[in-house]
Amino acid sequence: MIQAGAIENIWQAPPRPKTPTPRQVPPELAQFVDREPVLEAIDNWTGDLHGAPRVAVLSGMAGVGKSTTARRWAHRDESRFPGGAFYVDFAALRREAGGDISAGVSQCLRALGVEDQYLPRSLGELSALFRSRTAGERVLLVLDDVTEPAQVRALIPGAPGSVVLATSQGRLGELMMDGAQLMSLEPLTPHHGLQLLRRLCGEARIAPDDEDARRIVEYCGGLPVALHVAAARLATHSRLTTTALATELAGEHHRLQALRLGKDHTVSAVFAIAYEGLPAEEARLYRLLGLHPGRSWDTASAAALAGTAPAEVQEQLDSLERASLITAADDGRYCFHDLVRLHAREQATHTDPEPERTEAVRRAVDHFLARAAQADLSVMATRMRIGTYVERLDDSEGAPPFDDRQQALDWLDSWRSELLAAQRTAADHGWHRPAWELAEALTALYLNRRYLQDWVRSGELGAAHAAADDNPAAEARLRALLSRPLMDRDEPERARAELETAVAKADTSGHTLLRASVREFYGRYWDRCDPTRAIATYEEAMVLYRAAGDARGIAIGLYFMGCAEAAADRTEQALGTLRDAYDRFMTLDDRRMGGRALAAIGSAEHRLGRSDEAVASLEEAVRMLRERGALHYEAPARETLAAIAGQRGDRELWRRHLTAALAIYEAGGGPRAEELRRRLARTEEDTEEPPRT
Repeated sequence: MIQAGAIENIWQAPPRPKTPTPRQVPPELAQFVDREPVLEAIDNWTGDLHGAPRVAVLSGMAGVGKSTTARRWAHRDESRFPGGAFYVDFAALRREAGGDISAGVSQCLRALGVEDQYLPRSLGELSALFRSRTAGERVLLVLDDVTEPAQVRALIPGAPGSVVLATSQGRLGELMMDGAQLMSLEPLTPHHGLQLLRRLCGEARIAPDDEDARRIVEYCGGLPVALHVAAARLATHSRLTTTALATELAGEHHRLQALRLGKDHTVSAVFAIAYEGLPAEEARLYRLLGLHPGRSWDTASAAALAGTAPAEVQEQLDSLERASLITAADDGRYCFHDLVRLHAREQATHTDPEPERTEAVRRAVDHFLARAAQADLSVMATRMRIGTYVERLDDSEGAPPFDDRQQALDWLDSWRSELLAAQRTAADHGWHRPAWELAEALTALYLNRRYLQDWVRSGELGAAHAAADDNPAAEARLRALLSRPLMDRDEPERARAELETAVAKADTSGHTLLRASVREFYGRYWDRCDPTRAIATYEEAMVLYRAAGDARGIAIGLYFMGCAEAAADRTEQALGTLRDAYDRFMTLDDRRMGGRALAAIGSAEHRLGRSDEAVASLEEAVRMLRERGALHYEAPARETLAAIAGQRGDRELWRRHLTAALAIYEAGGGPRAEELRRRLARTEEDTEEPPRT
């Protein structure tokens, strides 16, 4: 909570902490060989610190070390990029947001301190804002697993000397027209493959002239990911000789070649040998992890997938990590390399009966739904829910895992990829209820963080499966919620269609509170284009809120209706409605919404020429909003206070209020910051009075 201090009746907010310089590129691997020529080529291509931003693309087959090489270069001289180093994993975005480029640009803007409410709607606007925000100092963009040129073009920074380093399995030749340099990364040579194997296993284990070790390198295809797995097998089995491993790999390699009959060269033999050396329980977990929704997991989600205790699964995960079949991150999560994941999935398909595989996946989906329910409850408290996922939580889920609302929201944010993957998995299996309940639970994230593309996809999927589940109430709820991101994406006709369906489905359900809620959403649609229609719609919602006896719903409905009345030039009527809303919010001890209502009251009083009353209302609103950290709503109230000060000819007061509003917009990346900065600069140059607006 921000503490406010009164200075001449102007509450001055302490400055927000400076946004940390982004340093997002993941750590490099300790063992690294044979990429100096490529690293030097990147140095030579990007060496101009004053020219236009340079783009380099590393291409090559899966597992050849493109990501490792890009990370190595990124960490060689971080001081070269004082504006920061950004990292976007497009493989992850394809899983969580359908490959949406806007999500990648938004991710970088968030790292620069731009708050969700200030993120533009279109990709073009997002890219323009990113260029503007990176125009001051050199930055680095590492874009992993790019599949189309637009993903690179959208993230070209603004400052001279900046660099974009992308990795791709394709060559992306179209980018040459944009001045990109394309660089191919080949598998390690036999010499360097042996060098990496010796570093991983130790020189005492592998002699420089060990021919069997050379054969191991050959069967690994020169791919670092395979060499790490082979080295782990030698390291964890002290009696295993390079001769024995090379013989195993030769037999397995020839067997797989015979099975594949002329298909592309494969390094699956390396993974197969490592897999066959696992104890039965570790091997079972390895297979099932190949089916896990999303790219990463922790001990709890792995235990749910396996249907065993977390302590037991932790030991198995440790064993798989020692075998280099999975990788552990600092945040307690694990992941596969894509080639290893494919191998694990193949083994599950060939080994485990389909009902067992399906049951394991269902356990994982149910686990994520239960965790999402816990987070939803912490974030949204007693909000209306159609699903019963919160009520189904019991002692088997353990103690509530979140200390507070913020921690729960951060968990939803950090696991959003896996949660959306769990929802898609439920949909693919025809599990209608978890598919739509996950959509409703994820609303706790989407209402607070602006992942518009994710929200649309999740909402569409949830509404479709609610309909398939013959649950009109759930369908109405999800379609009404879906209208929000559609409006934010400037798709009003789609939003209206969803809302009209929602109204009809809610009426069919007979759920009184739901019928009120969807009409409130419908009113907010009409706010954009027809205030009179919005008022009528809010009046319908109010009748239903009162019938349901929902005190908060009544207060919210009154607030939005009052704002619509003000927009329709019914200002006196709006004042009465807004004061009623304010009183109800204060009775509910909702000072955040009370502050918003009071700010709207002050604006209405200002329009009616009651400047003394308006100042009193707006100053109190500013104080209340700051107490609740709602600075996004404080800034417009400050602008209205500045306008009143300007009308009164109070230059100093006008400047203070406008400066306070500017600080809020700058801290959050708001687009109005530039306009206010220009207004203040013009006034500094002009000795006349401030604009009387």
